[in-house]
Amino acid sequence: MHITMLGTGSAFAKRYNNNNALIEANGYRLLVDCGITLPKALHDFGMDFPQLNAVLISHIHGDHVGGLEELAFQMMFKHQRKPVLYIADVLVEPLWEHTLRGGLTQGDLNSITDFFEVQPLQVGKSYILANGLTVELIQTKHIEGKASFSFLFNGTFFYSADMRFDGQLLQELVERGVETIYHDCQLEPPGVVHACLDELLTLPAEVQEKTWLMHYGDAMEQYADKTGRMRFVKQHTVYDV
Repeated sequence: MHITMLGTGSAFAKRYNNNNALIEANGYRLLVDCGITLPKALHDFGMDFPQLNAVLISHIHGDHVGGLEELAFQMMFKHQRKPVLYIADVLVEPLWEHTLRGGLTQGDLNSITDFFEVQPLQVGKSYILANGLTVELIQTKHIEGKASFSFLFNGTFFYSADMRFDGQLLQELVERGVETIYHDCQLEPPGVVHACLDELLTLPAEVQEKTWLMHYGDAMEQYADKTGRMRFVKQHTVYDV
């Protein structure tokens, strides 16, 4: 399994695209989140929407779902097919009612299933997405009252959505066999709704060594030697996980 970050930036970053990823396994391509900058980031990477097999959504913020309207319209009107949308079952209605309905609705096209092949997922279950690629949703804390989910791929790779610091969860995941952690990181404290670097630096050394930092701000280069045993994920670099 390979992962390439099409963007590594926070919601407010201007030097980096939104934190969206491309996971590839045996020819299958999964887009993880589809933020505002994703359509152009994908184009700049040399790919088009039809080359994706599915998109997996973590939560409903613009830097994670803001590109879904273009994805839906392009696939419908240019390519005559619905994209596959994997999403937590509890997010299906809010995604449509609070984010997509206003822009996508036209005539008889007035539901999320008119535009997407929706595949609802439940927490705690492992789903086979393709040969060599499974995913399990883990609900993690982000904004009070708004559901947000991180992902465990193949039982060994943890990919955080936007989440507050939870050192106990990270330690438990490592004990479960997780070998690689991609974690969102707010560089300047306080984190509030994101784990900040100071918090992540309190992790045990063996957990830090497995942790890669993403979803960072424009000042990332100023912190290059301040991340302990953790490393920054670089945009457009292919990593084996």
